[in-house]
Amino acid sequence: MYLTREEEKMLDGEYGETVRRFMELLVKLGDIYGAERMVEVGSAQIAGISYKNIGDPGLEFLEEVSREARVRVPAFMNPAGMDLSRWKEIGIPEEFAEKQMRVVRALTRMGVFPAATCTPYLSGLLPRFGEHIAWAESSAVIYANSILGARTNREGGPSALAAAVTGRTPYYGLHLEENRQPQVRIDVEAKVKGEYGFSVLAYAVTKQIKKEIPYFRGVRGSPDEMKTFGATLAAYGALALYHAEGVTPEQVKVPREGIEIGEKELREAEEEIREEYSDVDLVVLGCPHFSVAQVKRLLDLLNGRSFRAPVWVFLSYGVRSILEREGLVRELEERNVKLLSDMCAVVAPLDVMGIKSAVTNSGKMYRYLPATNGVKTYLDSLENIVEVLAE
Repeated sequence: MYLTREEEKMLDGEYGETVRRFMELLVKLGDIYGAERMVEVGSAQIAGISYKNIGDPGLEFLEEVSREARVRVPAFMNPAGMDLSRWKEIGIPEEFAEKQMRVVRALTRMGVFPAATCTPYLSGLLPRFGEHIAWAESSAVIYANSILGARTNREGGPSALAAAVTGRTPYYGLHLEENRQPQVRIDVEAKVKGEYGFSVLAYAVTKQIKKEIPYFRGVRGSPDEMKTFGATLAAYGALALYHAEGVTPEQVKVPREGIEIGEKELREAEEEIREEYSDVDLVVLGCPHFSVAQVKRLLDLLNGRSFRAPVWVFLSYGVRSILEREGLVRELEERNVKLLSDMCAVVAPLDVMGIKSAVTNSGKMYRYLPATNGVKTYLDSLENIVEVLAE
C-alpha cells in the first residue's frame, strides 16, 4: 500500500505508540481489502461505546489509548447504554452507569464530542456530497451514503476510532465510485407512508435481495421516513447504500433487471412481523434517534392523552435542547413520555431491569431488541401505538 510521508510517520511511531497501533490496524485492513492507498476523512462516528457491548476489556482498552491519542477530525460517539444525565430516573444499575461514564470520559479525553447519537447529521456533523468519512453505526452509514451522498464503508468500532485518530481510512469498498453503482432495480407499486410502513417495505425488499445495491423506483418519503427505511434495510439486509429515483443525489446507471414490490408483497411481509398486543412494559421510539418533527408528531397524536405504559423516546442531546427551549419536554413528560438523549434501548441493560415486553415503530429496533435483551418486541405504527396504549 502506498503511504504518504505523513502516514509513514504515523506508522513509524513518530506520533506515539497509540497512533502507530491505529495506523497499523488501518494498513492491515487495507491489505485485506486490496486498498492501494489511504484517503483522508472529514469526520468519524464511533460505535461500540456501550458498556453492555464492550465490557471490561473494551473499557480498559479505551482508557489505555486515551492517555496518549487525540482525534484529528470531528468525531461523534454512537449511542450509549443509558441517558448520561438521567440514568437513575430510568432504573439503570449504578455499577453499569459508573463503567459507562468511564467509557464516555475516555473518549472525550481523546477529543470526541460528548454527544452520543446514531443521527450525527441532526446534530451538526453533516458531511458534504462526495466527502470521505469513517462512520460505524449501520443506520448512520446508509443515511450518509444514500441521502447525503457521502462516502463511507460500514466501519467497526476500532477502525472508526483509528480513522478519527489518524484522519485516514483505507481507500476501498464504497469509497470507490465503481463500487457504488446499483445492481438491481426495485419497482415499488404500492403506497407507503410512515416509519412503520417504510420498515415493512424494507423488510419485504430484503426478502427479495441479498447484498446487492438496490435502485428504487416509486419510493419517496420524508427525511424521517427515509431514515427509518435505510435503518431497516441495514438491519435486515446488511445494506450500506441504496439509490432512489428523485430522492438520492448520485447519478447512476439504472439496472435493467427489476423486481416488483406491490401490495401483495407488503401484506405478506406485514403478516410475518406484526403481532397483536394489548399491553407492554415499555414503548421504545427513536431508532434511529427522533428528529424534532417526529417528537412534535407524537405530541399531536396524543392530543392531550397520556400513555398508560412508560414511553422512552431516544434522541440526540442537540434535538432535546431544541425541544426544551420550546417547552415540549415538560409537556410530553407529563404524559408518561421520557425524552432520553445519548442512548438506545438496543444497547441498554434492559435484561437486568425487569423489562420483558416492548413495542416500537422501528424495524431496526424490532430486529435487534429481542436479540440483545431477550425482550418480546412488537412492531406497529406510531398511530396505532398511541391508540392502543394512550388514554
